[in-house]
Amino acid sequence: MKNLSLLSLFAACTFLFACGDPQRENKHNNANVRAHIKNNNISIAYTDTGKGDTTLLFVHGWCINKSYWVDQAAYFSRRYRVVAMDLAGYGQSGNNRDKWDTQAFASDVNAVIDQLKLKNVILLGHSMSGDIVLQAAINQPDKVIGIVGVDNFKSAGAPPQTAAQKKEIADAIAAMRKDFKKIAFQWFNEGLFSKTTSKPIKERILNDVAHADTVVAVASMEQQAYDEVPNLIKSKKKLYLINSDYQPTDTLWLVKNKIPYQVLEIHNTGHFPMVEAPKEFNMQLEKVLANMKR
Repeated sequence: MKNLSLLSLFAACTFLFACGDPQRENKHNNANVRAHIKNNNISIAYTDTGKGDTTLLFVHGWCINKSYWVDQAAYFSRRYRVVAMDLAGYGQSGNNRDKWDTQAFASDVNAVIDQLKLKNVILLGHSMSGDIVLQAAINQPDKVIGIVGVDNFKSAGAPPQTAAQKKEIADAIAAMRKDFKKIAFQWFNEGLFSKTTSKPIKERILNDVAHADTVVAVASMEQQAYDEVPNLIKSKKKLYLINSDYQPTDTLWLVKNKIPYQVLEIHNTGHFPMVEAPKEFNMQLEKVLANMKR
Protein backbone atom coordinates (compact mmCIF):
# COMPACT_ATOMS: atom_id res chain seq x y z
CA MET A 1 0.00 0.00 0.00
CA LYS A 2 1.33 3.45 -0.83
CA ASN A 3 2.31 5.84 1.94
CA LEU A 4 -0.24 8.29 0.55
CA SER A 5 -3.04 5.89 1.41
CA LEU A 6 -1.79 5.60 4.99
CA LEU A 7 -1.57 9.35 5.36
CA SER A 8 -5.01 9.81 3.83
CA LEU A 9 -6.49 7.28 6.21
CA PHE A 10 -4.83 9.03 9.15
CA ALA A 11 -6.13 12.43 8.02
CA ALA A 12 -9.67 11.13 7.64
CA CYS A 13 -9.64 9.29 10.98
CA THR A 14 -8.07 11.73 13.43
CA PHE A 15 -9.52 10.02 16.44
CA LEU A 16 -7.69 6.66 17.03
CA PHE A 17 -9.20 4.44 19.74
CA ALA A 18 -7.89 2.11 22.38
CA CYS A 19 -7.67 -1.60 22.32
CA GLY A 20 -5.25 -3.25 24.64
CA ASP A 21 -3.92 -6.37 26.22
CA PRO A 22 -5.70 -6.39 29.63
CA GLN A 23 -2.70 -7.93 31.41
CA ARG A 24 -0.39 -5.24 30.10
CA GLU A 25 -2.98 -2.58 30.93
CA ASN A 26 -3.11 -3.69 34.57
CA LYS A 27 0.67 -3.53 34.75
CA HIS A 28 0.59 0.17 33.85
CA ASN A 29 -2.60 1.14 35.69
CA ASN A 30 -2.19 2.19 39.33
CA ALA A 31 -5.62 3.81 39.58
CA ASN A 32 -8.49 2.07 41.31
CA VAL A 33 -10.40 -0.08 38.80
CA ARG A 34 -14.10 0.03 39.64
CA ALA A 35 -16.97 -2.26 38.71
CA HIS A 36 -18.08 -1.82 35.14
CA ILE A 37 -21.09 0.30 34.31
CA LYS A 38 -23.51 -0.51 31.50
CA ASN A 39 -24.36 1.32 28.30
CA ASN A 40 -27.11 -0.50 26.39
CA ASN A 41 -26.01 -3.77 27.98
CA ILE A 42 -22.34 -3.17 27.14
CA SER A 43 -19.86 -3.20 30.00
CA ILE A 44 -17.78 0.00 30.21
CA ALA A 45 -14.61 -0.26 32.30
CA TYR A 46 -13.29 2.78 34.13
CA THR A 47 -11.05 4.02 36.92
CA ASP A 48 -12.17 6.63 39.44
CA THR A 49 -9.70 8.47 41.66
CA GLY A 50 -9.66 11.62 43.75
CA LYS A 51 -12.39 13.99 44.86
CA GLY A 52 -13.47 17.46 43.88
CA ASP A 53 -16.26 19.64 42.54
CA THR A 54 -14.83 19.28 39.04
CA THR A 55 -14.29 15.99 37.19
CA LEU A 56 -11.61 15.37 34.58
CA LEU A 57 -12.86 12.58 32.30
CA PHE A 58 -10.12 11.13 30.07
CA VAL A 59 -10.92 9.22 26.86
CA HIS A 60 -8.18 7.27 25.11
CA GLY A 61 -7.18 6.93 21.45
CA TRP A 62 -7.10 4.05 18.97
CA CYS A 63 -5.24 0.91 20.01
CA ILE A 64 -4.30 2.14 23.45
CA ASN A 65 -6.40 2.17 26.66
CA LYS A 66 -7.32 4.01 29.83
CA SER A 67 -3.98 3.16 31.47
CA TYR A 68 -2.31 5.79 29.28
CA TRP A 69 -3.72 8.42 31.65
CA VAL A 70 -2.12 6.97 34.81
CA ASP A 71 0.32 9.88 35.22
CA GLN A 72 -2.52 12.37 34.88
CA ALA A 73 -4.69 10.50 37.41
CA ALA A 74 -1.86 10.42 39.95
CA TYR A 75 -1.15 14.12 39.55
CA PHE A 76 -4.61 15.67 39.21
CA SER A 77 -6.52 13.45 41.66
CA ARG A 78 -5.09 15.56 44.49
CA ARG A 79 -7.50 18.35 43.51
CA TYR A 80 -10.00 16.85 41.08
CA ARG A 81 -12.11 13.78 40.63
CA VAL A 82 -10.37 11.91 37.80
CA VAL A 83 -12.13 9.27 35.71
CA ALA A 84 -10.53 7.36 32.85
CA MET A 85 -12.60 4.98 30.73
CA ASP A 86 -12.30 2.31 28.06
CA LEU A 87 -14.62 2.89 25.13
CA ALA A 88 -16.79 -0.05 24.09
CA GLY A 89 -14.80 -2.59 22.11
CA TYR A 90 -11.48 -1.58 23.60
CA GLY A 91 -9.40 -2.23 26.70
CA GLN A 92 -11.51 -4.01 29.29
CA SER A 93 -14.91 -2.87 27.99
CA GLY A 94 -17.41 -5.08 26.19
CA ASN A 95 -17.75 -5.38 22.41
CA ASN A 96 -21.27 -6.76 21.93
CA ARG A 97 -22.57 -4.23 19.39
CA ASP A 98 -22.05 -3.42 15.73
CA LYS A 99 -22.09 0.39 15.84
CA TRP A 100 -18.65 1.93 16.11
CA ASP A 101 -19.26 5.51 15.00
CA THR A 102 -18.78 8.79 16.85
CA GLN A 103 -22.36 8.88 18.13
CA ALA A 104 -22.11 5.37 19.57
CA PHE A 105 -18.82 6.07 21.32
CA ALA A 106 -20.10 9.40 22.61
CA SER A 107 -22.96 7.50 24.23
CA ASP A 108 -20.35 5.50 26.19
CA VAL A 109 -18.95 8.76 27.55
CA ASN A 110 -22.41 10.08 28.38
CA ALA A 111 -23.29 6.83 30.17
CA VAL A 112 -20.24 7.21 32.40
CA ILE A 113 -21.20 10.80 33.21
CA ASP A 114 -24.79 9.83 34.03
CA GLN A 115 -24.19 6.66 36.00
CA LEU A 116 -21.33 8.08 38.07
CA LYS A 117 -23.37 11.26 38.59
CA LEU A 118 -20.44 13.41 37.48
CA LYS A 119 -20.75 17.19 37.68
CA ASN A 120 -18.76 20.04 36.18
CA VAL A 121 -17.11 17.66 33.73
CA ILE A 122 -14.09 18.56 31.63
CA LEU A 123 -13.75 16.06 28.78
CA LEU A 124 -10.29 15.21 27.46
CA GLY A 125 -10.05 13.16 24.27
CA HIS A 126 -6.84 11.87 22.71
CA SER A 127 -6.52 11.77 18.93
CA MET A 128 -9.65 10.33 17.31
CA SER A 129 -11.54 10.74 20.57
CA GLY A 130 -11.52 14.49 20.09
CA ASP A 131 -14.63 14.08 17.95
CA ILE A 132 -16.12 11.73 20.53
CA VAL A 133 -15.79 14.10 23.49
CA LEU A 134 -17.06 16.97 21.33
CA GLN A 135 -20.23 15.01 20.56
CA ALA A 136 -20.58 13.94 24.20
CA ALA A 137 -20.36 17.61 25.23
CA ILE A 138 -23.08 18.53 22.75
CA ASN A 139 -25.25 15.74 24.17
CA GLN A 140 -24.90 17.01 27.76
CA PRO A 141 -24.31 20.77 27.72
CA ASP A 142 -25.58 21.08 31.30
CA LYS A 143 -22.92 18.72 32.69
CA VAL A 144 -19.87 19.34 30.48
CA ILE A 145 -18.06 22.61 31.17
CA GLY A 146 -14.98 22.16 29.00
CA ILE A 147 -13.39 20.27 26.08
CA VAL A 148 -9.70 19.49 25.72
CA GLY A 149 -8.26 17.81 22.64
CA VAL A 150 -4.96 15.96 22.90
CA ASP A 151 -2.96 15.89 19.66
CA ASN A 152 -6.01 16.30 17.46
CA PHE A 153 -8.11 18.92 15.61
CA LYS A 154 -4.91 19.78 13.72
CA SER A 155 -6.93 20.66 10.62
CA ALA A 156 -10.59 20.77 9.60
CA GLY A 157 -11.35 17.05 9.71
CA ALA A 158 -14.05 16.85 7.06
CA PRO A 159 -14.86 13.50 5.44
CA PRO A 160 -13.14 12.91 2.07
CA GLN A 161 -15.02 14.52 -0.80
CA THR A 162 -13.41 13.38 -4.03
CA ALA A 163 -13.75 9.94 -5.58
CA ALA A 164 -9.96 9.54 -5.51
CA GLN A 165 -9.81 10.34 -1.78
CA LYS A 166 -12.64 7.94 -1.02
CA LYS A 167 -10.89 5.19 -2.99
CA GLU A 168 -7.64 5.76 -1.10
CA ILE A 169 -9.44 5.43 2.21
CA ALA A 170 -11.30 2.31 1.06
CA ASP A 171 -8.06 0.75 -0.19
CA ALA A 172 -6.28 1.51 3.08
CA ILE A 173 -9.09 -0.02 5.15
CA ALA A 174 -9.18 -3.09 2.89
CA ALA A 175 -5.44 -3.54 3.32
CA MET A 176 -5.79 -3.23 7.09
CA ARG A 177 -8.59 -5.78 7.10
CA LYS A 178 -6.35 -8.19 5.17
CA ASP A 179 -3.25 -7.72 7.35
CA PHE A 180 -4.13 -5.53 10.31
CA LYS A 181 -0.90 -5.82 12.24
CA LYS A 182 1.36 -5.05 9.27
CA ILE A 183 -0.57 -2.00 8.13
CA ALA A 184 -1.21 -0.65 11.63
CA PHE A 185 2.46 -1.01 12.59
CA GLN A 186 3.44 0.81 9.38
CA TRP A 187 0.96 3.56 10.17
CA PHE A 188 2.25 4.08 13.70
CA ASN A 189 5.93 3.91 12.75
CA GLU A 190 5.58 6.31 9.79
CA GLY A 191 3.02 8.77 11.09
CA LEU A 192 2.60 8.68 14.87
CA PHE A 193 6.03 8.18 16.39
CA SER A 194 8.70 10.86 16.33
CA LYS A 195 12.48 10.51 16.43
CA THR A 196 12.26 11.23 20.15
CA THR A 197 9.66 8.55 20.98
CA SER A 198 11.51 6.12 23.23
CA LYS A 199 11.85 2.43 22.43
CA PRO A 200 9.92 1.26 25.54
CA ILE A 201 6.97 3.52 24.68
CA LYS A 202 6.97 2.32 21.06
CA GLU A 203 7.02 -1.28 22.24
CA ARG A 204 4.17 -0.66 24.69
CA ILE A 205 1.98 0.97 22.05
CA LEU A 206 2.72 -1.60 19.35
CA ASN A 207 2.00 -4.40 21.83
CA ASP A 208 -1.44 -2.90 22.41
CA VAL A 209 -1.98 -2.61 18.66
CA ALA A 210 -1.01 -6.27 18.24
CA HIS A 211 -3.64 -7.29 20.79
CA ALA A 212 -6.42 -5.23 19.23
CA ASP A 213 -9.84 -6.59 18.40
CA THR A 214 -9.22 -6.10 14.69
CA VAL A 215 -12.91 -6.27 13.74
CA VAL A 216 -13.73 -3.41 16.09
CA ALA A 217 -10.61 -1.42 15.24
CA VAL A 218 -11.22 -1.49 11.48
CA ALA A 219 -14.96 -0.86 11.87
CA SER A 220 -14.20 2.14 14.08
CA MET A 221 -12.40 3.79 11.19
CA GLU A 222 -14.78 2.66 8.50
CA GLN A 223 -17.89 4.02 10.24
CA GLN A 224 -16.58 7.50 10.98
CA ALA A 225 -18.18 10.50 9.29
CA TYR A 226 -18.13 13.65 11.40
CA ASP A 227 -18.23 17.30 10.44
CA GLU A 228 -16.19 19.08 13.09
CA VAL A 229 -16.79 22.74 12.21
CA PRO A 230 -20.57 22.93 12.75
CA ASN A 231 -20.31 20.79 15.87
CA LEU A 232 -17.59 22.99 17.37
CA ILE A 233 -19.86 25.97 16.73
CA LYS A 234 -22.82 24.09 18.17
CA SER A 235 -20.94 23.19 21.36
CA LYS A 236 -20.58 26.91 22.25
CA LYS A 237 -17.37 26.08 24.11
CA LYS A 238 -13.80 27.21 23.70
CA LEU A 239 -11.64 24.46 22.22
CA TYR A 240 -8.44 23.79 24.15
CA LEU A 241 -5.74 21.78 22.41
CA ILE A 242 -2.64 20.21 23.92
CA ASN A 243 -0.78 19.14 20.80
CA SER A 244 2.64 17.78 20.06
CA ASP A 245 4.56 19.86 17.52
CA TYR A 246 5.91 16.84 15.58
CA GLN A 247 3.17 17.78 13.14
CA PRO A 248 1.94 21.40 12.94
CA THR A 249 -1.50 22.50 14.10
CA ASP A 250 -3.35 24.47 11.42
CA THR A 251 -5.46 27.08 13.21
CA LEU A 252 -6.60 28.99 10.12
CA TRP A 253 -9.82 26.98 9.90
CA LEU A 254 -10.62 27.79 13.54
CA VAL A 255 -10.07 31.50 12.94
CA LYS A 256 -12.05 31.40 9.69
CA ASN A 257 -15.04 29.81 11.43
CA LYS A 258 -14.75 32.08 14.49
CA ILE A 259 -14.26 29.16 16.85
CA PRO A 260 -12.59 30.25 20.11
CA TYR A 261 -9.51 28.17 20.82
CA GLN A 262 -6.19 27.93 22.60
CA VAL A 263 -3.30 25.73 21.49
CA LEU A 264 -0.57 24.67 23.91
CA GLU A 265 2.30 22.78 22.30
CA ILE A 266 4.49 20.04 23.68
CA HIS A 267 7.91 19.63 22.14
CA ASN A 268 9.98 16.54 21.32
CA THR A 269 7.20 13.95 21.44
CA GLY A 270 5.16 12.02 18.94
CA HIS A 271 1.42 11.41 18.99
CA PHE A 272 1.31 10.35 22.66
CA PRO A 273 2.48 13.34 24.72
CA MET A 274 0.70 12.24 27.91
CA VAL A 275 3.05 9.22 28.21
CA GLU A 276 6.06 10.54 26.30
CA ALA A 277 6.35 13.73 28.37
CA PRO A 278 3.88 13.41 31.28
CA LYS A 279 5.33 16.21 33.42
CA GLU A 280 5.23 18.73 30.58
CA PHE A 281 1.76 17.51 29.59
CA ASN A 282 0.48 17.98 33.14
CA MET A 283 1.90 21.50 33.29
CA GLN A 284 0.17 22.41 30.04
CA LEU A 285 -3.10 20.95 31.32
CA GLU A 286 -2.67 23.03 34.47
CA LYS A 287 -2.58 26.13 32.26
CA VAL A 288 -5.76 25.02 30.48
CA LEU A 289 -7.60 24.44 33.76
CA ALA A 290 -6.49 27.80 35.10
CA ASN A 291 -7.75 29.49 31.93
CA MET A 292 -11.12 27.76 32.22
CA LYS A 293 -11.56 29.19 35.73
CA ARG A 294 -11.19 32.78 34.56
